[in-house]
Parts: sequence; C-alpha cells; structure tokens
Amino acid sequence: MSKITSLLRKVTASDTSTASKTDQPALDFPTTSNTPKEQTRWNGWGNININKAVSPHGAKLIKSHIGKTQKLSSVSLESVLNTVPPSRLPTALTELAMVSTDNEVRVRHARGQSFADWIAMHSGDFGVFPDGVAMPKTTEDVAKLLALASEHDLVVIPYGGGTSVAGHINPPKDPRPVLTIATGHMDKLIDLDEESQIATFGAGAQGPAVEAQLNNRGYRLGHYPQSWELSTLGGWIASRSSGQQSLGYGRIEQMFAGGTLVTPQGKLTILDIPASSAGPDLREMMMGTEGRAGIFTEVKMRVQPQPEQELFKVAFLPNWEAGKAVLKQAVQNNVGLSMLRLSNATETNAHLHLGPTRSQFLAITAYLRSKGLGSDKVMLTYGVTGNKDQNALALAQFKKLLKQNGGVSGKLAELMGSIWAHGRFKFPYLRGTLWEKGIMVDTFETSTNWTNIDQQMAAMEKAVRESLKDRGEQVMAFTHISHVYKQGASLYTTYFFRAAKNHDETLQRWQKIKHDASTSVANGKATISHQHGVGRDHAPYLIAEKGELGLQVTQDMLQSLDPEQRMNPGCLLED
Repeated sequence: MSKITSLLRKVTASDTSTASKTDQPALDFPTTSNTPKEQTRWNGWGNININKAVSPHGAKLIKSHIGKTQKLSSVSLESVLNTVPPSRLPTALTELAMVSTDNEVRVRHARGQSFADWIAMHSGDFGVFPDGVAMPKTTEDVAKLLALASEHDLVVIPYGGGTSVAGHINPPKDPRPVLTIATGHMDKLIDLDEESQIATFGAGAQGPAVEAQLNNRGYRLGHYPQSWELSTLGGWIASRSSGQQSLGYGRIEQMFAGGTLVTPQGKLTILDIPASSAGPDLREMMMGTEGRAGIFTEVKMRVQPQPEQELFKVAFLPNWEAGKAVLKQAVQNNVGLSMLRLSNATETNAHLHLGPTRSQFLAITAYLRSKGLGSDKVMLTYGVTGNKDQNALALAQFKKLLKQNGGVSGKLAELMGSIWAHGRFKFPYLRGTLWEKGIMVDTFETSTNWTNIDQQMAAMEKAVRESLKDRGEQVMAFTHISHVYKQGASLYTTYFFRAAKNHDETLQRWQKIKHDASTSVANGKATISHQHGVGRDHAPYLIAEKGELGLQVTQDMLQSLDPEQRMNPGCLLED
C-alpha cells in the first residue's frame, strides 16, 4: 500500500503542474474576439494549432472493442474549391459590402460538425453550398438582408459558430438561391446593468469572448457547453443549449432574459422583465426555434459576479447504483454544487485510458484496486462555485454522501479533477485524432425521469452496440449522466466504430447507428435532444415527443413569422 501511495503522490505532484494555482481553474481559449476563420480547420474542429493526442493504451482499448482499423482519405481544400458552382445571388446582394461570394468563404459556411458533415468535408461531396455569406454588424443590417431575401425570394440560413452536430446550418437543395447570414461580427458587450445584473451582447459572441468581456467587468455568465470555444450566444438560445455547470448556473433558458429577434415580418422585441403572468412567454416561445423564426441579433443575459472560488473534483464509487444514489440525494436535498457528472463503468474505464498519462493511469488504477474498487467502479465528477464558506459547506455535505455510498476520493480527486478541468473543452479535438487512426466517433443525448434512467440507458446502448451486427461490425458504446435535476437526468452516449473502405459505406454505417439510437430514444419516455437541438437530423423523430397537434401548433407559430418559409427550411420541422 505504501508503494502505491508513494507512486500516486509522485504522479500527482508532477502531472498537475499545469493546473491553476488559484482557486478558479483557468478557462481555455481566453480570447476576447472570435477566432478568425483562417485559423480554424475547414474540415474539422477548432483551431489549427490545437490538437488532442490519444494515448497508445487508449487507442488499444478502443480497437480491442471494434477491431483493426484503416484510415479514410481526405481531400484538399483546393480540390473542394474547384467544385463550388457560380453564385446564384442577385446583384442587389452581391453588391453589398457585407456579402461575400468567395468560394472559400462559402465552403467554410456550408457544413457544421455532425458526423455526416465530417464525411462530406473529407470526401469532398458537400452537396449544396450557400450562394453567398452575409456578415452583418448590426440589427439594421440583418433587417435589410431579410427584406432583400423576401424581395428576391432567397432561402436564409442563420449561422452562429458553425458547431451544430444535428444539421442545423446545412443549405438545403432548393431552386431558390441560398444566403447564409453569419453573426460573428456582432460579438461585443453592448451594455452591463450591474444593478439588475443584465448584460446585453451581440448574439454572435462566442463563449470565450463572452466570458473575457464579462471578466473585465468582474462578472460571469457561466454557460459552458463542450462547444464553448466556437459556439455563440444566439446559437445557444436558438437550440436551447445546456452548459457543463447547469446545476449551478442553470440552462440557457434561465440565463436568457430578452432581446431582439429579426424575423421576416419585422423586429420582435422581447423585454427583459424578471417574471410575468401576462399570457404566453414570448421569450420561451422563441428559444429553440433554431433559425426558423428569425435571427437573434442582440440578447440580454442574466449574469453574476465572478465567484470567489471554483473547484472541480473526482470521486469513484463501487458501482452505477451507488453513483446514481449520490446524484439523486445531492440534487434532491439541495446540496450546493455547480456540477455533477457520472460515468458508467464502461465510460469510466475508457476515461482512465484516454485521459491520464500512462504513469497516471497505472497509479490511479492501482490505487483504486487497493481501495477495493473493481471493474464495476464508476467515476463521478463534481464541482463547487461560489464563496469559500458556501463551497466548504457543500463539499462537507457531499463528502458525507460519498462516504455513505462507498465513495473513494482523497488525492485522487485533485489529480482527476485537474485533468477534467483543463481538458473540458478539448474532447472535440480528439475526434480528429481518432479519424486519423480510422476510428469513427459520435455522440447523442437525451433526458428522462429517474425512474427510467437505467431502462433508457440500457435500451440506447443495446441499440447502438447491435446496430451493425448484420454487417459483421462491432460498436463500442458508453454513457454518462451529464446534467441532473430533481425529476431526472440527461444521458449522453458516446460510440466508436470502424471506418469502412470508403466514405459512402462509412456514412451508411453511421446512418444505421444514428437511426437505431434515435429510435431507441423516441420509443422511450425521453426527449430526442436534451442539449444538441433538433436540426435536420432529429426532425423525423420529433413527433414521438410532441405529437401531431404539438407539431401543428409549432408550425403555425413559425408560419406567422415566416409565411414564405424561407428561414432554414427543413430544420426543426420536416417540410
């Protein structure tokens, strides 16, 4: 035991040297403006200067589940540029300084980050390109663009950070010209009402720009989806996003106070009133409309002062039931945490292989074995945010729950918590690393009541693992609870499969898995999306949740704002 403790102490001291030396872990990508397109990958995720390595023992684990892999080919940007057709935009649009018909600009705004998008970008088979990309700077610019779109019968695709994993921003096949409106130039903090704690932003502000500008004034929004590096305020609102610390800060619907939505019928102003009983809530009605109702240009967000202290820790529990009991007890008893996340046994094993270095992996696994935790162990990541007294109370209460349920933490918490905090926005980069090894990865998510958590997780994982059995292929899948509520929790499933011999066959494999996974969700007492939105990929399954009348009500509302159905057709609701 002393040898294990000594090894763990040595690894902890050496491998946490990059951890924050303050009480607030540093956020990655602390920029004050949007990342220039030329610094982002045209056919993958994020900044061209950032990569995330996969450990040899991690890649070996995945291949032990799915088999030997082969890398798919990738086309060059130059070859794709040669396939872009001439723009169909009328002169009234092409003469505007804010509209570009440059081929590379059109390529970079043609796809998002879904698996199908990756196949398109690497194979070169994009399908449809926007005929032009507008980059407005003001609400008036957007209003002018929508007026011209109506006058010249254009399709309009709203574009925030381009991070959609559900097909939100893909131009549809349409005889009408397609204009993509990118909001990235509307990214500034316009006003900060410190007495009411309301910040007014341009809706195109990306996560790092939001927090950097607020931090300069001593405030924080606290919305941290995994796409935080590139995704935008407007995108979060349009897709009803949820951040990693939603337990403490709330989902985007708790943060969004009001703002301006430019629709084909005119500007809709949503007042930032604290609460109202004056009929249906327009704020709630416009969230989640995914560009079908219009484009958010200015948004008012509920912010709060920077916390005195923020800590992230990790504990391990003997099994899933013990971990789930801790989550339910913590949230239902109002323990003051800002984040709770529970990985099932398969994901826990994967994280131990993929996250730590080899020396960390060996030390941690030896330590856990010495504490009596076997192959059923689960990893629980948790955080506290606030002043030190509040955090100390919350941690003391939570540690009691851990102890009651056989939890193990100690020095281990400092190591794994640091690993999580400083890699929390880097997972999307792992997709590119695995792609180079012929390992395909994707995710899907849902939420359901506590009484249905186990049944739903089992159904989803079974559907995914067995999806390609008839083709002689194996799929590796695992799940974690990423957000918790008194009523229930979200389930987030990651899966890996082998690339086929070509792009088309690989896409077909994904389509089969995606359909089976989505069907397992639609057939359960669960939502088709807890945080990624509906887009085009999930639209066929929405009826199971909303029903025919619910879809009709939604359609009627959108029709009143966009009677010509030019805003993002096919997104959210099937046409």
